[in-house]
Amino acid sequence: MSETALKEIITTHINADFDALSSMMAAKKLYPDATIVFPGSQEKNLRNFFIHSLSYLFSFTRTKQVDFNTIERLILVDTRQKDRIGRFSEIIDKEGLDIHIYDHHPSSNNDIKGNQEFIKPAGSTTTILAEMIKGRNLSLTPDEATVMLLGIHEDTGSFTFSSTTPDDHIIAAWLTEQGADRNILSGLLTRELTAEQIWVLNDLTQSAVKTVINGVELVTAKVIREEYIGDFAMLVHKFMDMENIQVLFAMAQMEDKIYLVARSRNDAVNAAEIALEFGGGGHPQAASATISKKTIIQVERTLLTLLKSLINRGKTAKDMMTSPVIHILPEKSVRDASALLTRYNINVLIVLNRAGKLEGYITRQIMEKAVYFNLGHIPVKDYMNIDFHTVTPDTPLSEVQELIIKNNLRVLPVLRDEALVGVITRTDLMNILVGGPVIKDFSYDTSQNLHFTKNRNLAHLLKEQVPEHILNIIRKFGDCADRLGYRAYLVGGLVRDILLKRENYDVDIVIEGDGIIFAHEFAKDNNVRVRSHKKFGTAVLIFPDGFKVDVATARMEYYETPAAPPTVETSSLKMDLFRRDFTINTLAVRLNSGNYGDLIDYFGAQKDIKERVIRVLHNLSFVEDPTRVFRAIRFEQRFGLKIGRLTLSLIRNAVDINCFKDLSGRRLFMELKLILMENEPLKAITRMHQFDLLNLLSKNIDFNDKLIKLLENINDVISWFRLLYLDEPCDSWRVYWFAFTSNLDTEEYNSLTTRLMMNDIECVRMNGQRQDVWHLLDNLFRLESEDNYSIYTLLSQYDTEFLLFIMAKANNEKIKKIISSYFTRLKGVTVSVKGRDLKAMGFEPGPVYREIMTGLLEARLKNMVNSKKEEMEFIRARYLNKSGR
Repeated sequence: MSETALKEIITTHINADFDALSSMMAAKKLYPDATIVFPGSQEKNLRNFFIHSLSYLFSFTRTKQVDFNTIERLILVDTRQKDRIGRFSEIIDKEGLDIHIYDHHPSSNNDIKGNQEFIKPAGSTTTILAEMIKGRNLSLTPDEATVMLLGIHEDTGSFTFSSTTPDDHIIAAWLTEQGADRNILSGLLTRELTAEQIWVLNDLTQSAVKTVINGVELVTAKVIREEYIGDFAMLVHKFMDMENIQVLFAMAQMEDKIYLVARSRNDAVNAAEIALEFGGGGHPQAASATISKKTIIQVERTLLTLLKSLINRGKTAKDMMTSPVIHILPEKSVRDASALLTRYNINVLIVLNRAGKLEGYITRQIMEKAVYFNLGHIPVKDYMNIDFHTVTPDTPLSEVQELIIKNNLRVLPVLRDEALVGVITRTDLMNILVGGPVIKDFSYDTSQNLHFTKNRNLAHLLKEQVPEHILNIIRKFGDCADRLGYRAYLVGGLVRDILLKRENYDVDIVIEGDGIIFAHEFAKDNNVRVRSHKKFGTAVLIFPDGFKVDVATARMEYYETPAAPPTVETSSLKMDLFRRDFTINTLAVRLNSGNYGDLIDYFGAQKDIKERVIRVLHNLSFVEDPTRVFRAIRFEQRFGLKIGRLTLSLIRNAVDINCFKDLSGRRLFMELKLILMENEPLKAITRMHQFDLLNLLSKNIDFNDKLIKLLENINDVISWFRLLYLDEPCDSWRVYWFAFTSNLDTEEYNSLTTRLMMNDIECVRMNGQRQDVWHLLDNLFRLESEDNYSIYTLLSQYDTEFLLFIMAKANNEKIKKIISSYFTRLKGVTVSVKGRDLKAMGFEPGPVYREIMTGLLEARLKNMVNSKKEEMEFIRARYLNKSGR
């Protein structure tokens, strides 16, 4: 069948229901030239409706008949999730595509952005479109009105769902006035159950299990059938009404798929949030998902894990507040306050007197205006707001909500016995109420727009991906924190790599409390040594087998000047995570026993990991710490990610304004060394060249085809070496370093190593060997006798890394053969005789020992001796007789 050139398409989600159907029909009234296309299969009761009822109303085209290259406008109804529109997801990013969206579902991480969006919290999408039809005075036939009214009934549960709005009732009344046929409607909504459906209903009843999770009572039920039974969602709803169930999750295994239907009449349980985790969607009160390649047992197990992490507990102010609180003394100047607001990137500053009593708060806007009017010397107390409300840590969510909304509060202090213990912002409240993606504040009332992603529980992934002995240690951290009344979190690359499914056993712990006290308390009962650093509030736990864990007190950082080392202060987890380099590194996992495994994502890290994007947390990130540019490049190449568009722009800006000029050479060297330690550093070096970063090291590093070829040769040589000599140590970064700097003359190279502060013993040795490159190559080319002793004598004075570099640089078969022979046969050659043997033979300690050992090694290499006995005989023959003994 040939493809049809269509410019305007109306479509919906796969497995379309009645609301999707009627929404497409309604959209056709608004876009008469558009073509209706189903992206996938329709629900089976919907297909029956086409066959037996009003199918003549619809003229739709199959997906395989559409030429996707000709589509200029895409009208999406009843969905905006990219992964629910089938093949149409392939053209979402097509340049020039005009996307119009009509939807009533809550937003999600996978939402498509439209050129025009018509989104509101109605009971059905049909209601939104019908309002527009009514507003434009467009006519409807009775049959069209019937289908549209059917869609509204479907998604509002005939106006019984709590998501139903007054607009749904109003539009339903209007559709009735347009001649909607209630007989057809009642026939479709109240059909008698078939024998198979009765059996399904019976199975739901028999399998129902009542569970209480986080104080919420819910029911799970499951059905297994070889064949497909239609109207499963309707049967679930009927079962829920029969048993008066408030929260129900029903699973059906039919044919080769699992069908999940979720219904909730409790605000603590968001049905759509659960369905979304399985690739489905819906509303907080009613949602569904279709799951492939899983058994019903797997789905049930995953469901229970999700429920434990996603059902809201009874929230109090303590659960929402930010602590510790940044504050200022009332007698401090406006200029001091403005500096604090800028340093910590916040918009509200709490005012406490010297006794710690709350006196008021000030805002960034007032302070900036006061400075503008040359009032920077005036005390803060003269301009602070002294009218404020407060709550206690145990104040319930409902009361916090009422105070903030009713009084339009920017910040709500939390007091315990008149002592300030935290603050709550409007955004903190939104995160609790919505439980989905909202704009998240850093600190309190910050100007940064950062996405907050709903929590997950990673306990099962930790168990799957972390070795058991490390997992046991991690659990003990939670127990120790419980005893001290602290909060412990697993943070850093390990959490990131669990989601990326990469191996990583570097354990970093952040403590809301005193990290050093925590480390010593943990060490008491676990046979662990502690090395602490009081200045930074950090400690290292060293286990008997050498395994190390970094422990840090939750802290914030600020930079007095660009590229300067950071100043560190104690803070909260949220602010500790904000100081990190990229969003993908801001994840944390709770370790306390009460919520072990809960994933905390303040800054949209899950979304960026899913989209494989590297983003900085704020626009001055590279100005504050230019080394983050190198880390961005390293992570991009290691994980196969892409640097986000804004972050790319910020990198180029950092290079243009030379943020690196005050960066210490040692820090620059350490970042370069980490890049050279990657498995394939050529990719990262190429990226550095694209950003003109090589010029930071030396203007004379010429990134040309010759250097690229040399780096490629080194990659091959190192791969060969590791394949053959798994027990032989090799610091690959040193091999790449020799190549990376190979076209610098001695003066340029010495200038570079001085700039990078490469003055440790390892680097001094490397620098010395580098001077022998051409001398060694010349000797290798001239080597006439390739006997073992000649090769050993020439090469044994050099490190493995330098010799591998020589192999790659020469790219000559003769030299490769010589060095390979040295590695495979000669490097490990030793003599068996020791100094004590020589002494027993009557030799007095002195220069003769070295003469004997050198001669003995030569004999070994020339196969003149092959055992200790032969060595002893060799010594007697050559040295004892020679000395006349």
